[in-house]
Amino acid sequence: MSSAPQNYALGIGYRVTAMACMACLSGIVKWTGSRGIPVFEIIFFRNAFAFLPLGLYIWRTTGFSVLKTQRPVGHFVRSAVGLTGMVCGFSAVQHLPLTAATAIQFASPLFMTALSALILAERVGRHRWGAVLVGFVGILIMVRPEPGQMNLTGAGLGVLSALGAAGAMVAIRQIATTEKGPTIVFYFTLGGTLLGLAGCLFGWVTPDPLTLAMLILGGVVGGVGQLFLTEALRVAPIGVVAPFDYSQLIWAAVIGYLVWAEVPRFSTILGAIVVAASGAYILNREMRRFRRAD
Repeated sequence: MSSAPQNYALGIGYRVTAMACMACLSGIVKWTGSRGIPVFEIIFFRNAFAFLPLGLYIWRTTGFSVLKTQRPVGHFVRSAVGLTGMVCGFSAVQHLPLTAATAIQFASPLFMTALSALILAERVGRHRWGAVLVGFVGILIMVRPEPGQMNLTGAGLGVLSALGAAGAMVAIRQIATTEKGPTIVFYFTLGGTLLGLAGCLFGWVTPDPLTLAMLILGGVVGGVGQLFLTEALRVAPIGVVAPFDYSQLIWAAVIGYLVWAEVPRFSTILGAIVVAASGAYILNREMRRFRRAD
């Protein structure tokens, strides 16, 4: 990525587009789930039809030789952790307003910091640990742990999803020294297809034509969003584009309002701001650390 020409505006545009795709995917997951489609069936369609844009991208850029891997076990671990997060995340949107489920995902950088210290033995200074603690306060503000106010199932699944996403990022950092981005995405998508297919054996609901079309659209949109994420990092530094991940909350709020007439609670917005600020601070500290290392 470092050899590619840097284009900050294009990278930001790719990242914002990716977040719009991910918000649309979450909306499709919520909508198809409300039509009675089981989570594992949704996961199957999400990954199986993501191969359409992914295969085209690999064919036009790296070529299929990129699928050769030196780290099959690493891909298995990354996929297992990431797919656990996907199952929890897809389940969370069935129990929470779309904006709230999206906002809880912002906790991923907080978990990634903690996991990096525990698993990768990275040194985490007091500033980043402080940001992690503040971020968790933001999560509590969002989920409102008060009797009668807290959706325990939805909040728990959302937090587990953020933890899974963080674990997947840690796993990616372990294999990214030898594996290219399209390789990692391909094997994760393959793992998701197989997991969804296995889950369908225990519960399949035949979708009507409209629901089937939305399931296929979810797969394509999810695949396109993943590619835009990859392209954003190819043309611009992560420190420039990553803060725009929080634009997903805006897209989710718009979709939630238009489709389900959801109006975000003040506590959700306030908590999301606290968590986003903590994540942005951690990112800034990370980038400063890497610049010093260079």
